[in-house]
Amino acid sequence: MSQAKHGDTVKVHYTGKLDDGTIFDSSLEREPLEFIIGAGGIIPGFEQALIGMTPGDSKTELIPTDSAYGAYLEEMVLVIDRQQMPLDVEPEIGQQLQLQHQTGELITVIVTDISPSTITLDANHPLAGEDLTFDIQLVEIAA
Repeated sequence: MSQAKHGDTVKVHYTGKLDDGTIFDSSLEREPLEFIIGAGGIIPGFEQALIGMTPGDSKTELIPTDSAYGAYLEEMVLVIDRQQMPLDVEPEIGQQLQLQHQTGELITVIVTDISPSTITLDANHPLAGEDLTFDIQLVEIAA
């Protein structure tokens, strides 16, 4: 039976957990996740955990922050004047917004604090700064 390697299209089921055991995502109630190992669409530590697995194999893998979503960076937290918000947007804590960077790229931010004069926006990935544990099952290596 073939082993998963870079360039393979794979289908996997997974359950992702934080250090305290909180489940943040799982594919068990939907179709398996399909992706190409090494294409960069998945966090590096998850891709690396699949290398050498054969269909039907299962494992639990601890993926450290630097192989997951990276460190939480304070410089990615912006405090803006409330008057900079469009008039038709009523911000709420936890709300996701998209801002356009000077380069034209869209950046997703989360509203983390609101005061009468300012709004705090966080551009870090919600799982930045976290070590993640994944229960992984390799379902299939597609041709």
